[in-house]
Amino acid sequence: MKTKSLIIVESPAKARTINKILGKEYTVKASVGHVRDLPEKELGVDIERDFRPKYIIIPGKQKIIKELREAAASAEAVYLAPDPDREGEAIAWHIAELIKNGKKATLNEDKIYRVTFHEITERAVREAMKTPGRIDMKKVEAQQARRILDRLVGYKLSPLLWKKIKGGLSAGRVQSVAVRLVVERERQIEAFVPQEYWSVSALFEGSVAPTFKARLHRYQGKTVINRDKEEFLIRDEESARRISEEIRGYEYVLQSVTKKMRKKNPPQPFITSTLQQEASRRFGFSPKKTMMIAQQLYEGIELGEEGSVGLITYMRTDSTRVSEEAQEAARDFILRQFGRQYLPKRGETRKQPKKAGKIQDAHEAIRPTYLNRPPESVRAYLTKDQYHLYSLIWQRFLASQMAPAEAEHTTFVITDREQKVEFRVTGEVLKFDGFLRLYQIQSEDGDEGETTLPALKEGEELKLLEVEPRQHFTQPPPRYTEASLVKALEEKGVGRPSTYATIISTIQERRYVKKSQGKLVPTELGKLVNDYLVERFPELIDVAFTAKMEDALDQVEGGEVGWLEVVRSFYGPFNRDLKRALESSEKAVADQPTEMTCDLCGRAMVKRWGRHGWFYACSGFPECKNTKPLEDKKNDVQPTDLKCPECGSEMVIRESRYGRFYACSSYPKCKATLPLSTGVKCPIDGGELVERKSKRGKTYWGCSNWPSCRFMLWAKPLMEKCPECDFPLLVEESRNGHFYILCPRKGCNYRVEREEAGSKT
Repeated sequence: MKTKSLIIVESPAKARTINKILGKEYTVKASVGHVRDLPEKELGVDIERDFRPKYIIIPGKQKIIKELREAAASAEAVYLAPDPDREGEAIAWHIAELIKNGKKATLNEDKIYRVTFHEITERAVREAMKTPGRIDMKKVEAQQARRILDRLVGYKLSPLLWKKIKGGLSAGRVQSVAVRLVVERERQIEAFVPQEYWSVSALFEGSVAPTFKARLHRYQGKTVINRDKEEFLIRDEESARRISEEIRGYEYVLQSVTKKMRKKNPPQPFITSTLQQEASRRFGFSPKKTMMIAQQLYEGIELGEEGSVGLITYMRTDSTRVSEEAQEAARDFILRQFGRQYLPKRGETRKQPKKAGKIQDAHEAIRPTYLNRPPESVRAYLTKDQYHLYSLIWQRFLASQMAPAEAEHTTFVITDREQKVEFRVTGEVLKFDGFLRLYQIQSEDGDEGETTLPALKEGEELKLLEVEPRQHFTQPPPRYTEASLVKALEEKGVGRPSTYATIISTIQERRYVKKSQGKLVPTELGKLVNDYLVERFPELIDVAFTAKMEDALDQVEGGEVGWLEVVRSFYGPFNRDLKRALESSEKAVADQPTEMTCDLCGRAMVKRWGRHGWFYACSGFPECKNTKPLEDKKNDVQPTDLKCPECGSEMVIRESRYGRFYACSSYPKCKATLPLSTGVKCPIDGGELVERKSKRGKTYWGCSNWPSCRFMLWAKPLMEKCPECDFPLLVEESRNGHFYILCPRKGCNYRVEREEAGSKT
């Protein structure tokens, strides 16, 4: 006997929100992310049989699959409702394949539908349920092509890096391009030679207050500073002093006063990349954290008696499109709250800026689902971070629908009587605040702010009060921040909204890039891996080629090209380069000469790269096997607040071939060390679980009483214990940003979603 219809989503939080909207008419269950994937311990792609993927049920998901199959078998219809993107479409397809092919499955394929919720509101959910569709196999194939390409690169390149550079390394198709951008920027900075130049400013007084400063713009018919072309007229202090003395003797007149009204257009509503950038700038959020919080706001927040409510639209989008209904709701709100003057003229909308690659216009921009739920009204139900992000999205969207701000720009041009020199200054007076009443745009370049100019008339004589020469130096390009790297990837067409956060976090987790004072800096390892890949696989990590591959995946989704054609065209050149690299006997990293001599045989010592990093070695190897550690290892330390138990000095975190550990900062005078404990007890013998490294360089957590106790975990343990078996729990993140807490003990199936798990790792 058939019962209620079944809706399957990925997240328990999303399931709760939809269940609240649709009520008892439907059963809503969660797959808890992906249910099938390529196997971890093998390639999982049959290259000889047209790159056929081998999918397996993800370990630990058998119980969930069983529940979904049983629920589907007795359902009147099944509606698959994972997130509305390629990844979600693939999850829907995998679920469909499993519930159709179960031993007890009696479900007809015609009863399986696909629904997509671009926002989880009652109107949107009920409208979507009225017009269900079928799984879009073109989207599934695009996701499958990406997954296969990434697997081929990861599983084929990694062994090569183990052999040539260091065990435990891995490479990614898109991540390697991101590392290349960071490395190339760092080398631009290292190669940069600053140029000295000088500016000359003067303080003038007119017939009315206030006094004002103006900068020397032209001298004897030549422009003083042209930053775009890096042309500078005054290059040393002597010239600056000479010109300053000369211009003190001139009489000055206000040659022209130019006034222009300029509009400041409101910003576009957020897309994935701009949300990540702005959250990073304002709150210091990483892209990964931003997406985790946005996912929570999208899937639903418990608002007391109202239950679970989705507060924002889908957060993976590269379109600034806004529905007509949302525009009208915004106009009504602006009219009521701010007045008619803050409404733009109808049809006065800004065009979406051009960007590399194809814009996926299936989703709207990121906006609040309910304008009648301003941030303050729901603040009591949100965490601090959720409130910050929701406020940002709410204000940005509303500001994007408001009238432009208007400012009067006044430019003074000041010359001497003979017009040998020309000073200029521009001031701004805000005449109408428009969208700025709600949303302030933060400057990225640190401008000097507004200048207030007096009400003077053309032809007035001005009195020169002071002349100030000032030294400057040209600056190298800035290091990337997480936000600016996301912006660069988007501009270059590398990656897509769903991948930016993963790219940024992965290159740091692999220790190819580290964050220093908020900036991304390539590590020595990152530079070595990048240089080797650039030399051996120039096309693979070419920015333009990677962007072209993204376009090809878009074409697969659009039905313009087959997924197999894309994979074949990629694998041929890649496999050719891979074979050449494997057959080559050349070292990946050449020895570097030094001025040291071997104290055993007298030959020159070289700086050599080994599996554990740089070291000094005798150039006479293998006849002489003398080696020495690098002396600059002392710099690779992290300060801590811990005191040495033996001498009281500060303890620092060092790294050895076996992992990180606490060491006394007074080494070698004091050789005290302590394991880097997690604070979690070993469930076997009560020892401390400490961070270690495997022979291949992979981090794991093991008992401090090793080797007598060999208990180990491949993920960092939490302070919490499993409520069912008392084992330490682990945190796991799915590909769509959900966090889950699970028990690693064999036979224990404890696994729950935790939205705030990211803060506990």
